[in-house]
Amino acid sequence: MASYTTISVEQTGAVLTVTLNRPDVLNAFDHAMQEEVRSVWRDMRTDDSVNVAVITGAGERAFCVGIDRNQPMTAAEGNVFGTSNPFMYDDPGDDLGPKSCDLWKPVIAAVNGMACGGAFYLLAEADIILAADHATFFDPHVTYGMAAVYEPMKMLARMPLGEVLRMSLTGAHEKISAQTALRIGLVSEVTESAALLPTALDLAQVIASQPSLAVQTTLRAIWAANELSPAQAMSMAPAILANGMSSTALTEGQRVFESKVRITPKVR
Repeated sequence: MASYTTISVEQTGAVLTVTLNRPDVLNAFDHAMQEEVRSVWRDMRTDDSVNVAVITGAGERAFCVGIDRNQPMTAAEGNVFGTSNPFMYDDPGDDLGPKSCDLWKPVIAAVNGMACGGAFYLLAEADIILAADHATFFDPHVTYGMAAVYEPMKMLARMPLGEVLRMSLTGAHEKISAQTALRIGLVSEVTESAALLPTALDLAQVIASQPSLAVQTTLRAIWAANELSPAQAMSMAPAILANGMSSTALTEGQRVFESKVRITPKVR
C-alpha cells in the first residue's frame, strides 16, 4: 500500500478506511492532501480487493473544514481565479470527491465533528453519510466575502433546495446539527461519537460482503437517475444493466436463493 503524509489508509477485508489526518488544522485539505485523496479514489478503481471505502477525519473536532487557507499559494492561485479568464477557472476541490475521480464503488462518510465549506466536495459525492451526535454542517463562504458556488451546487443532490439556500446564505452564523441533518435527509444515521466509526465499518462490511459487480452497477444506476431526467435515465437503464450482469453472480445468487437460507436483517 502507498505511503501517505496527510491521510492514513487501512484495509480490513474488502473495506478501506481513509482518515483525513491533519487534526491540528481541523483536517483542512492542502495540495498534498488533495493529491493523496485523489490517488486513493483512482487506485480503488482497479483494486479488486477493495469493494467499499469509509472516509472520516482524525480526532473528534472536525471531519474537514475545507481548504487550508494558510497554505502557500501556487503561482496560478495568486489572483482570484487562477487564470486570466474566469470561465477557465479550476476550482481547488473539483476532483476531490470519489465520483469526480470516476470511482463507482460505495463510499461511506463518517462525520466526526465540523464539516464545512470544501468538506462538501467529499460529502456531496459520498453514497451514505453517518454523523456523530456532535457533528455540525455549515458553509461560511459568504461571511468572509466569498461567493458560495461549487459547494452548494453539489449539495443540491443531497439536501432540499431551501436547506441549501439557508445554509449558504447564513454563512458562519448558523450551523446544521446532526439531528437536523438526519431530519432533512443529509445523513442516514446519528450515533454517539465512540460508536460512529464502528457503525460505519459494520455497514461497509455488509455492503462489501455482497457481489461487487451487482453493488457497483446498482450504484451507477442510482447516480445516473439522480443526475438525469427520468426519461434519460430509463433510456440508459438497459445499457447499465447489460454491463452489470454476470452469469457467475446470477448462478451463485440463484443457488443461495434456492438454499432457503435467509438473512436476518437489521431493522433501523
